[in-house]
Amino acid sequence: MSKDLFGKALLDYQSGNYSEDLITSTNISDDDELPLPYLFRSYSSMPKLEQKALQFAKGKVLDVGCGAGNHTLWLQDKGLKVKAIDSSKGAIEVSKKRGVLNAELKPLLEETSTFDTILLLMNGTGIFQELAQVSKYLKHIKSLLNPNGQILIDSSDISYMYQYEDGGMWIDVNSCYPGELDYYISYKGEQEAPMKWLYLDFDTLNTACLTVGLNCKKVMDGEHFDYLAQLKL
Repeated sequence: MSKDLFGKALLDYQSGNYSEDLITSTNISDDDELPLPYLFRSYSSMPKLEQKALQFAKGKVLDVGCGAGNHTLWLQDKGLKVKAIDSSKGAIEVSKKRGVLNAELKPLLEETSTFDTILLLMNGTGIFQELAQVSKYLKHIKSLLNPNGQILIDSSDISYMYQYEDGGMWIDVNSCYPGELDYYISYKGEQEAPMKWLYLDFDTLNTACLTVGLNCKKVMDGEHFDYLAQLKL
């Protein structure tokens, strides 16, 4: 069962009890600090991919995995109607404290309303967990789109993480798609149960979209093997 360490960290920062950062790692990478202030960033501090996605947002918006509500708050200020959802109770509480008008504790697959724009940012494909579930999630998200609606999603091609210095590649032949990772979070000495997290290269995402009747267009490349894509009916 989740301890919601992510939510606890957000609540600590929001309450002025910031003393240490989240520690993250994966089955192919070592411990890395995730600074809590970054999770409360303003528009000017966001990566260009996120800024571009927010600029593209229109109509009624669903912000999936809203975290502390950074994207929702910016869109609200621009006059858009936004619903923010997250599976972290602490994140939803913080979002509301910061001024998010419509925030709900809810997994994506339980959402039933329809929207003109659906945002899945900060490696939005992570929520799919593994390659075998991509079609299920895409079909569901597709069902939430209004006519002429759009999905804005970002991810990364992490094949570079399997590359040797001489240019050769290390791939575990017993593993599945190389973007399928086990993701670990710890905070203040506590360890969260590991979760599945998926990074999708653009070609794989594009192929998955075609199989469920979605058009996938790359909007822009990021600075480090990442990209932003727009999905439409």
